[in-house]
Amino acid sequence: MSGGGSSLFSGFRVLGLYSNHVPHALRYHRKHREFYVLTAVGKSFHTFNVNRLGIVSVSNSLSDDITCVAADRMLVFAAAGREVSAFARNKEVVMRYHGHRQEVRLLLPLGDQLISADSGGDVIVWDVQGGDIYLQLHFDPATFDLSAMMHPSTYLNKVLLGSSQGALQLWNIKTSKLLFTFPGWSAGVTVLQQSPAVDVVGVGTATGRIIIHNIRLDETLMSFTQDWGPISSLAFRTDGPPVVASGSPQGHIAFWDLERRQLIAQQRHAHSTAVAAATFLHGEPLLVTNGADNAIKVWIFDQEGGGARLLRSRQGHSAPPTTIRHHGNDGKNILSAGQDGTLQSFSTVHERFNKNLGHGSINKKKEQKKKKGLSYEELRLPAITAFSSAAARQSDWDGIVACHRGRLATTTWNYQRCTMGAHHLQPPAYRRDMVATAVDITSCGNFAVIGSSCGRVDIYNLQSGLHRGCYGDDEKAHSGVVRGVATDTLNQLTLTAGSDWLLKFWRFKSRKQEVELKLPAAPASMMLHRDSGMLALALDDFTLLVVDMETRRVVRKFAGHHGNINDMAFSPDGRWLVTVAMDCTIRTWDLPSGSLVDCFLVAMAPVGVSLSPTGDFLATAHVDSLGVYLWTNKSLCGPVGLRPLPADYQPATETLPGAVADESEQEVTSEEADDTYQSAEQLGAELVTLSLLPESRWKSLLHLDNIKRRNKPAAPPAAPAAAPFFLPTVAGLTPRFTTPMATEQQAQSKVLSWGLLSQGSEFSSALQASLLSRSFDAPLRLLKDCGPSALAVELTCLTPEGGGASSLLLAFILMIDSMLAGGRDFDLAHAYLALFLKLHLRSLSQDAVAMEALLHLSSRLEAGWAVLRASFDQSLCLLSYAKSALL
Repeated sequence: MSGGGSSLFSGFRVLGLYSNHVPHALRYHRKHREFYVLTAVGKSFHTFNVNRLGIVSVSNSLSDDITCVAADRMLVFAAAGREVSAFARNKEVVMRYHGHRQEVRLLLPLGDQLISADSGGDVIVWDVQGGDIYLQLHFDPATFDLSAMMHPSTYLNKVLLGSSQGALQLWNIKTSKLLFTFPGWSAGVTVLQQSPAVDVVGVGTATGRIIIHNIRLDETLMSFTQDWGPISSLAFRTDGPPVVASGSPQGHIAFWDLERRQLIAQQRHAHSTAVAAATFLHGEPLLVTNGADNAIKVWIFDQEGGGARLLRSRQGHSAPPTTIRHHGNDGKNILSAGQDGTLQSFSTVHERFNKNLGHGSINKKKEQKKKKGLSYEELRLPAITAFSSAAARQSDWDGIVACHRGRLATTTWNYQRCTMGAHHLQPPAYRRDMVATAVDITSCGNFAVIGSSCGRVDIYNLQSGLHRGCYGDDEKAHSGVVRGVATDTLNQLTLTAGSDWLLKFWRFKSRKQEVELKLPAAPASMMLHRDSGMLALALDDFTLLVVDMETRRVVRKFAGHHGNINDMAFSPDGRWLVTVAMDCTIRTWDLPSGSLVDCFLVAMAPVGVSLSPTGDFLATAHVDSLGVYLWTNKSLCGPVGLRPLPADYQPATETLPGAVADESEQEVTSEEADDTYQSAEQLGAELVTLSLLPESRWKSLLHLDNIKRRNKPAAPPAAPAAAPFFLPTVAGLTPRFTTPMATEQQAQSKVLSWGLLSQGSEFSSALQASLLSRSFDAPLRLLKDCGPSALAVELTCLTPEGGGASSLLLAFILMIDSMLAGGRDFDLAHAYLALFLKLHLRSLSQDAVAMEALLHLSSRLEAGWAVLRASFDQSLCLLSYAKSALL
């Protein structure tokens, strides 16, 4: 029987994926005035703002993994296989360019053209808008294997190409002519970068040499050599200091002073893998780097001597995670241990709450002192194979205990300080071949129970790190490898399972054995649900057993996996058991009914699983994948029909979830007009809709006289008399100035007669035209643009005495009636009607047609208010009942 996917879980998002080996692209948004960095992650690319490194956009997936990314002011270009795609708004594919016969590995946007180069030697110049091929060149990989290309600044239609043989060529893509060939420096070119100076470019070679070359004069200005292998990236500072940064395959970054021609600083272990790309922000002392270690880092240059420090970063696992567990009771944090040896915490709420607890070290003091003869890798602990965490006493002492591959000593970690603890827990007497295999922390957070490969099960105090005893008479709890340990909620029982096919129950305090159960096969792992007392065991024969702690009996047995069971997780209520196995299936077993209720396939085999304590998310980790994948629980969103699945059920494949852009971050769009959502003017004709105008536009209409009276000045301002150039004086002994006489034109009254204002306004004309068409949108729009004073003047001028006509009064009444009938601008209609009646009630009482229209309007008002009053009364009654019932 074939299935139709999971009926219980739905893919939501992936955590901890930020970058891969593809160099990033940087773009500046003029409207937002912000830099954005684009990194490729599998078949899609992510867009982060450099200011906070928050993810703002996730592109749609392509058919193949992205091999290179480039961006200009409007579009983002990504190459996947032999196809190049152009993305708008960092998300949607708007154009595809077909024509390459080999995998595209270089992209260069240049104005209205896009230049792409593949591994077969073909270079194609595309018309970005039309998608047509403008020019096509072919190079023989045996003589000129294209490895880098750039556009020199101020060189119109020119492209500089570098080869792995060492030679450089300058081409004019408009005329398709080779302008000049540079012989090179007997080393393959890996990077070409434009410097802030015109005609000067930086060339990185495969031998670690950096050449600063003037392409106009064909003259080498200076050169540097780094000892870390080939140059993987070059970047020039543009904010003042003449500094160039070079990246290396070892993850180190060197900073060179171009004036003094020497090395001024170096940033070792900036990335744990090769530096894929390094770019300085234009005009800012910030350097953005990314690498295949799944990290994006922003460095700031504010140190003495020209050094850099880490300003902000987004970093996940550089190797696939192997064990994941939810930490705490809120279900918002997931602890993840990876093959890279790091322990990290991923937040399901926001990336800014992520924590990196770092890499364990054999001796923290030795690591800080970096003693001579000890390399950086020798001080690091191997990868974590199993860990347990408890949040009960994490503010007092370490709350995480981890087992490492090939080591007996287990390490403690502090979640709040994000660092490794001071204790290394190991038994007092041990052999060198002993390895810690299982660990569990008690619910109180005071003790840690650790099982080893020789069969020992020891108990330690987490506060002091002291050994408190071991289980078994001869200091051996099992005759084989301990595969799992667990303690109950009240610290009464300890359960251990070993490769000797035995499950044993011990008293926690006295460490005496109570019961042992013989299992049908060797257990691979076990998981205890403390609240329900159910213990799940995964056996080596791909079956599952569920043991009840109270009765010490096997209550359920499940079979169905066709590969090793890697991990298990209980639901918060203990009803479901979720298991993942190497057969690429994720199965959900219902314990009360004893049946399989959900099963689905994934593309990569899952190695870890964890259900949140709140039951809202299922987290999985997969083979060869650096992320932690979240699946939502559909049963929390609505009813889910779970039926027992038959034995011949064939599960369908579910696509692994991708990344999701954070809603709190500002979304990046193109610099064209924003596609803002326009809300509807009215949701429904039966609803009452208010206007969007501010209250000051209509609340003060009935009080304009009081406002004018209050704001009236005590005395009108008197303009000073203009003084003539020559001041006239009166004849006499005492000099006195003559007072100017008022002219006849100035003596005339400045009050205009009504005849000069008899011309109708734009509102009057629109209202008169609407009387015929019965569409009052135009005059209503004009009234909305008027302020309170201008609106009062417009309504005053509707009468014949004010230059209007009697038909305008009727048209205004009909306009108010249409507003009330449509239910739109409810507040404006009442405010306009109140002012209209205050101004013209006496004139309207003498007009029979207008009075008839007013009576019809009055009946509409009474009907509308009756409906509103009933709704208000019902709401108030319900509110008063709720208040009385709750209080």
